[in-house]
Amino acid sequence: MSVEITFMVLLVALLFDAAFGYPDVVYRKIGHPVTWIGALIDYLDARLNRSELNFADRKRNGIVALVFIIGMPFASGLILQSLISDTWIGTFALAAIASTFIASRSLHDHVHDVATALNTNGLDGARNAVARIVGRDPQALDEHDVARAAIESLAENASDGVVAPVFWFALLGLPGLAAYKAINTADSMIGHRTARHEAFGWAAARLDDIVNVPASRLTGLLFAMAAVFMNGTSARKAMTTMLRDAPKHRSPNAGWPEAAMAGALDLKLNGPRSYDGKMIDDAYMGDGRRDASTTDIYTALRLATTAWILMTAIIAALLLIART
Repeated sequence: MSVEITFMVLLVALLFDAAFGYPDVVYRKIGHPVTWIGALIDYLDARLNRSELNFADRKRNGIVALVFIIGMPFASGLILQSLISDTWIGTFALAAIASTFIASRSLHDHVHDVATALNTNGLDGARNAVARIVGRDPQALDEHDVARAAIESLAENASDGVVAPVFWFALLGLPGLAAYKAINTADSMIGHRTARHEAFGWAAARLDDIVNVPASRLTGLLFAMAAVFMNGTSARKAMTTMLRDAPKHRSPNAGWPEAAMAGALDLKLNGPRSYDGKMIDDAYMGDGRRDASTTDIYTALRLATTAWILMTAIIAALLLIART
């Protein structure tokens, strides 16, 4: 696939996702590529991660499972890409497929739902809404906690769900995009330090850390760039907070977009929180306010949208350069 076609597909895919997302009627009929990958992970987890196996065997089986989890989507992407011709129809078909792995619209809608719930349904409704996008204990959250959790989820998933898929498609085409989503899905399902998955999910968690390094830094940079074009946000503070606080985060990647978002909005994000009844002591991102509100959620959504528009504009510029 030529460089020109790559940028054209990305541009159309981003516009497809922004305009339509993944249609509910399609999801109800056939599911989603990520749910298909999830079904494969569940199958391998049930058969290769048996409780009677020792730690070393489960760790080895997790590596074997990860080869299948990555290999099957990669091969499927390779076959599809090879079958689709370099015509306008083929370009749009490939863009439609690629757009299913980009989550800008669904991410925006889920975070927006949290702000709507805070405004109209009270704390209980907001807790239910935020529980759909974060893993922490919702009943332990007050209004400010809910708002911060939604903003943190937006920042982190802007990298995983938008920038990283674009990056890996630009680098390796549809096979690379499909493989990235397989790795990311495996990490979300089995990459946890629990009794069941600490060994089996070790490889998935480590590989996810590696493949998200470029996009997490790029996302933070995009947030800082977006702040230049918005009133009430600070590009300078986004950059200085990101460079200062991101390395302190428990995750090697999540801190970069979270710290940039915190600096841009003058908030104090992350920090200690409860997961499955256990307190996780993590570093704060930013040194601003802790009393986040629905106004901050809406500002964060505008910042993320502006960042995605900037990314789309950069891709359009690269397409023009490739065509000259």
